Amino acid sequence: MGNCVQGVKDYFCRPKNTNVRVSLPAVCFVWQIAMIILFGVFIRYDEESDAHWIEFRREHNITSDIENDFYFRYPSFQDVHVMIFVGFGFLMTFLKRYSFGGVGFNFLIASFGLQWALLMQGWFHSLDPETGKIYIGVESMINADFCVAGSLIAYGALLGKVSPVQLLVVTLFGITLFAVEEYIILSLLHCRDAGGSMVIHAFGGYYGLSISWVLYRPNLHQSKRLNGSVYHSDMFAMIGTLFLWMFWPSFNSAITDHGDGQHRAAINTYLALASSVLTTVAISSMSQKRGKLDMVHIQNATLAGGVAMGTAAEFMISPYGSLIVGFCCGIISTFGYLFVTPFMEKYLKIQDTCGVHNLHAVPGMLGGFIGAITAAAATETVYGREGLINTFDFEGAFSDRTVGTQGGFQAAGTCVAIAFGVVGGAIVGTILRLPIWGDPADDNCYDDEVYWEVPEDEETIPPVLEYNNHMIHKHQEISESNFSVEQS
Repeated sequence: MGNCVQGVKDYFCRPKNTNVRVSLPAVCFVWQIAMIILFGVFIRYDEESDAHWIEFRREHNITSDIENDFYFRYPSFQDVHVMIFVGFGFLMTFLKRYSFGGVGFNFLIASFGLQWALLMQGWFHSLDPETGKIYIGVESMINADFCVAGSLIAYGALLGKVSPVQLLVVTLFGITLFAVEEYIILSLLHCRDAGGSMVIHAFGGYYGLSISWVLYRPNLHQSKRLNGSVYHSDMFAMIGTLFLWMFWPSFNSAITDHGDGQHRAAINTYLALASSVLTTVAISSMSQKRGKLDMVHIQNATLAGGVAMGTAAEFMISPYGSLIVGFCCGIISTFGYLFVTPFMEKYLKIQDTCGVHNLHAVPGMLGGFIGAITAAAATETVYGREGLINTFDFEGAFSDRTVGTQGGFQAAGTCVAIAFGVVGGAIVGTILRLPIWGDPADDNCYDDEVYWEVPEDEETIPPVLEYNNHMIHKHQEISESNFSVEQS
């Protein structure tokens, strides 16, 4: 018995091997071939993207191609797609030696995830019982990007500490869990969550945190030298922040009903984001003795208003209500980076690289409860009878539901999202503890050289004397003897 226990211990404690030459290509090829087969069996164009659109138009008295849903949804899809690939990708480039991993693995996760999401969401939401097919269009593409966002959020908590093979496993299970919890929350509980505070941010945040807790590295301090930023890496990350910040109104309004709901969602998100910037700057400045700003806060907490506004975006929360949400979430998120993240690492053994707890998990949870309160407080005076039915979709089996009941179900939906994230993350984290995934050792984290061919640092080029005002003011302290002009 002792020999068995020792054998298991030796197996799990053996030295890390980061060579993924076999495992990564194998997973990529096998899973992509599986996608091709599954798409061949299940996926078809919907009526608005099929060549029979002309006949469909005639049968349904549609007078112009401009009424095709593509022309309504594609601008929003473009914005969401940029957020997923550019916004999330560049936001993760803040580490001084992990920019390739931040952008490159984000690219890998999203490219695999959107394919699996079209299948999983199709099976749960749009499988035709007569034909057994899933019909996809532009709205399916938006929803697939939303689904992928949950796994990208989880990646933020794991950034620099896992292998690309592990990330594909995280994505496989993350997309699956997302599709199930989304079906429960949106279809069974009939919650409204246009911008995904519950189903995307709360789930993705707690999913990543739970995995990180299971994969806790007691000796991660050995890579402390690389767990930080430099000037140019923070600038690249700020590019991601600005893309996310600018396009977040599209994210929260992309799949809302055409008309007033979509218009209102964009306005509410726009205002909440603006408000969170000012409170983030205020708290960041107050936290330093000389009032200097911390780029970590500006890159992340300024987005918290958009996260928290996801559920209530299409509700009549009012413009000043949106500003209040952004105001509070900017403060809460910044305080999270200042105090909660260090506390979680020291006492809860959760190593959260990007601080997804403060940007996604908590604002997402708060957004879910804000949506519940806003729904429960809705009245016919504010919405109108038809507006109330349209906003909360009180039709069919849910025609007798009251706003108070709707508020209760909204709160329950938030709890379901958190539960799926925590429990699902713990299970996936346990799977990822197996020593077969090629993850880096504790002293080799946050370094692109583990999984990427990294070019050598360029040789330092001596400065060239240029006679202009910028050089005069910038290098007054530099002696002229430091410069040499070579004659040809």
